[in-house]
Amino acid sequence: MLAIKSPQTYYSRPGLCAGVGGLIAPFADRVAIITSPRAWQAVASQVAASLEASGIGYDVSYLQGECTRAAVAEHQARLAGQPAPFVIGIGGGRVLDCAKAVADGLEGGNVATMPTIAATCAAWSPISIMYNERGGHEGTLALKRMPALVLVDSEIIARSDVRYLKAGIVDALAKWYEFQPYQAKNGDSLALNFKIHAAAFARDIFNAWGEQALAANARQQVTPALQKVIDANIAGAGLANSMRDDSPSPGVAHAIHNRMTHLPELHGWLHGEKVGFGLLVQSLLARGNDGPDAELLTQLRRYDAPLHLIPLGDRLTEAARYIAASFKFPSASAALLPFSLAPAAIERAVITAADQTF
Repeated sequence: MLAIKSPQTYYSRPGLCAGVGGLIAPFADRVAIITSPRAWQAVASQVAASLEASGIGYDVSYLQGECTRAAVAEHQARLAGQPAPFVIGIGGGRVLDCAKAVADGLEGGNVATMPTIAATCAAWSPISIMYNERGGHEGTLALKRMPALVLVDSEIIARSDVRYLKAGIVDALAKWYEFQPYQAKNGDSLALNFKIHAAAFARDIFNAWGEQALAANARQQVTPALQKVIDANIAGAGLANSMRDDSPSPGVAHAIHNRMTHLPELHGWLHGEKVGFGLLVQSLLARGNDGPDAELLTQLRRYDAPLHLIPLGDRLTEAARYIAASFKFPSASAALLPFSLAPAAIERAVITAADQTF
């Protein structure tokens, strides 16, 4: 069985915000916008003017804090009873995941996602990630319906902090490093091979254009390099995540990330930064005494992924034990990997990654 889930339409171009009303008009004459104060400030004048010019009414509400089940339920309650509610999520990953989950739980609900940063593939991804109020990972919600529209304005993203783009590149690169090991025991899987090809496409974009894109982002200037990298972060990584079959291939680095979200000292790290450290741990699990993969280290250094756990201070051993003991991974998927995910191996790899100077 092969399943591919994708948005109905992916639009990506500079200045898209000014034409968003025309793209939304075929779907709804009124929309509910879920956003954050900072994200709305970045797009409000253009989006509001475009919606009004297309005769589309709108209301704006904010996600306060994390994307929790309670927050999703609160927004759903506000929209319940509206005929075929259309939701627009505008912001970063937490806002987009909340908007997707809200629309997915409403009868006839539909959603468009508009990322204001390119730090994850949440705008495209077929899941919404749920957190608790303290930012700890609480699981994922598989979407019944994918977004009708993904609306990417590269001018808006070009104005965001370069740190977000770096984190998004690492998060997208992770797909290649996470999926490829499954080929050792599951090389005949069509979905896996499609996922690896999509991930390799994104990896090759970063190798060719990544540094130029970061320089353009620092200048807040849209260039062909920046456009390519934005699309690789969102569409390339999103497509790699959207293919499934009967042998799931979850990412080890993302599973490490999920446990790291429960460490308060690391709450200041972005999603891709935690995933980057997870990739270092995965490499040590796979290579043992040979140390981490040299090419991976080059990539992580290039995009300033943290190669340490300095914020934990003297709690490192305790934190490594927690990550290992609470690590969650499907046993059937673990059996398809060519390295052990035993708690002792994970604890040792986390401590080694944190203690060494790479």
